[in-house]
Amino acid sequence: MTTRRTFLKTSMAMAAAVVAGPSLAAGHGRLGQFTGKSNHVTSGQAEIVTQNGKSTVHLLSDFKFDGAPDPKVALGQNGYDKSTILGALKSNSGKQSYEVPASIDASKMNEVWIWCEKFNVPLGVAKIN
Repeated sequence: MTTRRTFLKTSMAMAAAVVAGPSLAAGHGRLGQFTGKSNHVTSGQAEIVTQNGKSTVHLLSDFKFDGAPDPKVALGQNGYDKSTILGALKSNSGKQSYEVPASIDASKMNEVWIWCEKFNVPLGVAKIN
């Protein structure tokens, strides 16, 4: 027989799991949601994780991009910074990771950019919390 107290405990535990779920599913880093730029469709989440003094940018499994020539992954602090290019976009969708060079202080960055280097235009940006 389920008592009211058992029901409340179970309900609260389930609610806590739902709230904690997305951040635990990521990598315990700082998260942001992509929005498209320059008429491109870019969606999904980006995350900056710093562990043991090394930072990595993760595009999570929900990442999707509609495609463009020469897309690069970069960082920014209230705007794109061309000195922070991490590399070419590996795939237009899905989970992927990019190491941040030690010369870049990822803790100061609050954006992850998908940038078209060929035409020098933004394709998407995720504001990181």
